[in-house]
Amino acid sequence: MGHPGLRDHPGKTPATAGRRNAARPARCCLPGHTAARGQRRGEELIVKITSLLSVVLIGDSGVGKSNLLSRFTRNEFNLESKSTIGVEFATRSIQVDGKTIKAQIWDTAGQERYRAITSAYYRGAVGALLVYDIAKHLTYENVERWLKELRDHADNNIVIMLVGNKSDLRHLRAVPTDEARAFAEKNNLSFIETSALDSTNVEEAFKNILTEIYRIVSQKQIADRSAHDESPGNNVVDISVPPTTDGQKSNKLQCCQNL
Repeated sequence: MGHPGLRDHPGKTPATAGRRNAARPARCCLPGHTAARGQRRGEELIVKITSLLSVVLIGDSGVGKSNLLSRFTRNEFNLESKSTIGVEFATRSIQVDGKTIKAQIWDTAGQERYRAITSAYYRGAVGALLVYDIAKHLTYENVERWLKELRDHADNNIVIMLVGNKSDLRHLRAVPTDEARAFAEKNNLSFIETSALDSTNVEEAFKNILTEIYRIVSQKQIADRSAHDESPGNNVVDISVPPTTDGQKSNKLQCCQNL
């Protein structure tokens, strides 16, 4: 007579079946363990979704957007950098909370004639660096117009950082730091001053905004998933069973004796 566990598997023997069962990891059906596995899967999903973050650089022509991008992505600076025509982009990966995040950074042209092209890229961005030149007050005055345009075309939840570039030109400063910081606070923007020429705060500017974006997106996805999660781990109902009293024990005993 064949082995009872192998009736539908004539090619298997008890020995091979035992080895296969031994190699197969045991499964746990406890609700808490199921929820833990679901959480790990959720974390993996967050990493996949947020692994590519799109950020735009906007501001007047000549404020140093292209050099900020090249300094961050390639650690290069070009004194003879020419105005961007249309849109260009570069990528770089960074570590955030132990996860590898790839940033796709779009350098948009500052000239008015390219405005229709560049505004189309705002819609897909999750972050923006709004750049002005600390040595040219007009570029700072135009920040308000750029901010309005960004908020008209971009997602309502876009993360925006105000960046005062060319901080190495401190002897030519035309925009006081306190004035720009106050404007940023008034409009719920983060703020930093940078120099693409000597690398001051360039790394910090990009890493700060990318970290903020990643954490906001991750928290939103966790909240959305928890709201729709119907796994057993989230539907456990506590049941309270009162202890049996002595009176109940005696009643049961009498009942049994009467039989």
